[in-house]
Amino acid sequence: MSAGSTLARVGHASHVRRCLIGLPSSQVELDPSRVAAIFYCLGSLDILGVMDKQLTELDRQTYKEWLWEQQTSGSYGAGFRPSPYVTPEGYAGEPLEYETPHLVMTYTALLCLTMLRDDFTALNRSGIIRCIRACQQEDGSFSALPTGGESDLRMMYCAFVISSLLDDWSGIDLDRAIAYIERCYSYEGGYGQTPNGEALGGTSYCAIASLYLAPNTPASPRASRLAGAARARTIRWLVQNQTPSGGFSGRTGKPADACYCFWCGAALNILGAGDLVDRAAMAAFLAECQFKFGGIAKAPGERPDPYHTYLSLAILAILPVDGTAGPSWKLAPLNTLWNATEETAMWAREHIPAAKA
Repeated sequence: MSAGSTLARVGHASHVRRCLIGLPSSQVELDPSRVAAIFYCLGSLDILGVMDKQLTELDRQTYKEWLWEQQTSGSYGAGFRPSPYVTPEGYAGEPLEYETPHLVMTYTALLCLTMLRDDFTALNRSGIIRCIRACQQEDGSFSALPTGGESDLRMMYCAFVISSLLDDWSGIDLDRAIAYIERCYSYEGGYGQTPNGEALGGTSYCAIASLYLAPNTPASPRASRLAGAARARTIRWLVQNQTPSGGFSGRTGKPADACYCFWCGAALNILGAGDLVDRAAMAAFLAECQFKFGGIAKAPGERPDPYHTYLSLAILAILPVDGTAGPSWKLAPLNTLWNATEETAMWAREHIPAAKA
């Protein structure tokens, strides 16, 4: 990293704060997934340690109320929908497709509410467990919705994190789920979205985090998951994805992208191999991805967005550069498995699980 490089903290906080108020025209495609967009914005503020400076108490209450309005339920259980953008006014029937609980949105909504320090008294815990159960398919995978939708390792990860947050794994057939993850393993060492798919950085993180999150089962003790030569192959593939630019690519032979610095770097950290990342080179690449008016883009010269801003900050929190980089690079430590700051993870542990008698 060049001398004098700084992380534009104020600009990045301003960028995600503007996106919280209203998405710019260049990012309207995020509107159907508004809960996830809010997660990237709040998550960035949380990592930067400026939630209290950027959000008033009224802001917090307003966001909490809006998020709780997205909790929905039906015969399949409960969870959070992506946004209210297709809800007919006064509609009272069984939820429509885009009204149905979505695993990604349920995961991100739980973490958003945690960052806002909600007490979770309104959480339909048993309904969420029923929804997770309804999303699991015969082959062990999970669909995004209990009524269908995308089915790949991203949904698996979300189901596993939700179960971990609730401290209740009764909605998952773990042995079938873990067997599905193992079938997604590629000859390269990474994991595809589905069995026989090309190894991808994002789904490799989802697979590895899921394997480490899941409790022991008689058929699959945690110590036996991704061990030996398979683990070494995975570490090698992830390390090889760091390009000469310092950034990481998501697939073999592709250009670097800021988000893959997180997906590959965080996966290496889970595997205990974070020291193999050239952190200074990665930070230099991310510094080049910073937009002059705030926010971080996928690559130098591109427009920023909350997704790449959050994931760039997240990996810098997981794999910080050394102390000589300067105070602007100091960020709140992150829980790599849940993808939340350690302080937020502590609140989640205390407030999301059902109260024990």
